Amino acid sequence: MEAPPSTVPHGTASPESSPAAVLGLLTDPQARLSWLVDWARHQPSLPVQDRIDRHRVSGCQVRLWWIPELREGRCWFRTDSDAVSLKALTGFLSQHYSGRTPLEVIQGERAPLERLGLLRHLADNRRATVLRVEDLIHAFASEALGAPPPPAASA
Repeated sequence: MEAPPSTVPHGTASPESSPAAVLGLLTDPQARLSWLVDWARHQPSLPVQDRIDRHRVSGCQVRLWWIPELREGRCWFRTDSDAVSLKALTGFLSQHYSGRTPLEVIQGERAPLERLGLLRHLADNRRATVLRVEDLIHAFASEALGAPPPPAASA
């Protein structure tokens, strides 16, 4: 039986309590998504000054913000959305890739949400939006290296 979302830690102080580690312990994709949505509800929203059009992901039916940064040779990503499912899925991607060098982002695992079965039951437009954010992450890392962007996963 899966642990209910409320019994799984939300902190990210250690790798054992990271969303990726927790999701790896859950075997049912619906339980994974439920836990991830609960996790997202406990994450802070972006400050108002960051919720601007320049940070909006185009093509979304709901508002989704994505902010990439390169600090001290490492990529850092933040996302937020009015839709809790998008906040959960793109927040997972942001945390999954944050803190890595651009080369680590490019050479690392692609489509971790697919592997975890978290995109299977999404509406096509929602799935495409999540994959677009992953494409943006990889394109940002490629640009930081001065390399051409990798092929889009959502293509």
